Amino acid sequence: MKGISLVVIKTADIEKLADFYIGLGLEFTKHRHGKGPVHYCCEFEEICLVFEIYPLPKEVEHPDITTRLGFYVEKLDQLVENLKSREVEIVKFPMMYDWGYSAIVKDIDGRVVELTEQ
Repeated sequence: MKGISLVVIKTADIEKLADFYIGLGLEFTKHRHGKGPVHYCCEFEEICLVFEIYPLPKEVEHPDITTRLGFYVEKLDQLVENLKSREVEIVKFPMMYDWGYSAIVKDIDGRVVELTEQ
């Protein structure tokens, strides 16, 4: 195996969840494959990774919130202040860890998202 190429998360409200991740600096386009559902797609070309937000299947009531995501960001302090003003839950404010200067927030569904400044 050479690496990971795709991460898909599912939510009851793709518009609101996409807006949360856009607030982190991700850029999405809307996609639809054949008769499949409309979803959001963000491509990280430099690492050949696709991150997608899909609607929950009709038979699923709640999204999986046990998935933990991590993103490299710029200007972490400024980003956390912006998220705080948008009433995003800040789990841990920025501090230095062994792996870098990081903060932990939750997306609108409750998934833990780690933000690390490059």
